[in-house]
Amino acid sequence: MPFEQFDRSRLKILPLAERVHDVDLSKVLLDPAAPAPEFSHPALPVLADAMVEARRDHDATVLMMYGAHVIRTGNALYMIELMKRGLVTHFATNGAGSIHDFELAMIGHTCESVAKYISEGQFGLWHETGLINDIIVQGARDGLGWGEALGRYIWEQNFPYRESSVLAMGYHLGVPVTVHVGVGNDIIHEHPNCDGAAMGQCSYTDFLIYAQSVTKLEHGVFLDFGSAVAGPEVYLKALAMARNVARQEGREICHFHTAVFDLQPIDESDGYQITPPKSDPRYYFRPWKTILARTVADGGVSHYVRGEHRCTVPNLAKLAMAADERHGS
Repeated sequence: MPFEQFDRSRLKILPLAERVHDVDLSKVLLDPAAPAPEFSHPALPVLADAMVEARRDHDATVLMMYGAHVIRTGNALYMIELMKRGLVTHFATNGAGSIHDFELAMIGHTCESVAKYISEGQFGLWHETGLINDIIVQGARDGLGWGEALGRYIWEQNFPYRESSVLAMGYHLGVPVTVHVGVGNDIIHEHPNCDGAAMGQCSYTDFLIYAQSVTKLEHGVFLDFGSAVAGPEVYLKALAMARNVARQEGREICHFHTAVFDLQPIDESDGYQITPPKSDPRYYFRPWKTILARTVADGGVSHYVRGEHRCTVPNLAKLAMAADERHGS
């Protein structure tokens, strides 16, 4: 059936210089050498110790999945410091997380007013951002995942803010930073140079890299910062694959910590280690039923931390680095 398709050649793509940016890297980027924003939660020191034990005692995976807001609120340098110290072995994000990282590395600004630009029919249609599509095409030709393809480009093209890019520093340091996209979810999918085949190939390569990291999650830690859909769903499928192979080999992937960092009003008294009933609207908050309950039901420990990312990420990072220094002393 020859259904009519949208003609992308008719689109008007403008330069980023004409966009009003909502986020300025120089104003939001948090410095790990400075005191962290004030925040405390009883789960944080437990998770910090678990991260150190995972890395130093078990050589296990510590995987941090994060939504785009984590990058927009200036946490990149803390994440990179955890990467450098080997306290997080794998970072993973969605398509928007990679786009904000790319724009910040390139021009030091990101984000646009959806309300303003959707009314003008210009939302997402910015020339330099569309370059990501060409990078992904080349990445697919080279057999790379999405994260490595973008990280390589940012680093090798010497973007002015590359050392505050999680993608670029992951490439530079040899730490996987994977990107997990949904077709039509991201602004670059609007552009005439978007290649669906290359997009799928690169993101699927990243999924297989992610699944391999999950094979070492026994005695490890899985952290989800504000990724309410991609975070739990990608983790769930990867864990199923990893457990399938582990069971054939007589191994378990059951004893690990998981943590969800979000703004939903959930506390310990809610009994979040048990999936809420379908009659409870919170059942449809995927991080609860997937990360806090179902996947740790066989021996894992889960934690929920409510707070803003610009507070939770720095404080967990500081505690983990301090615990690592104590472990090594």
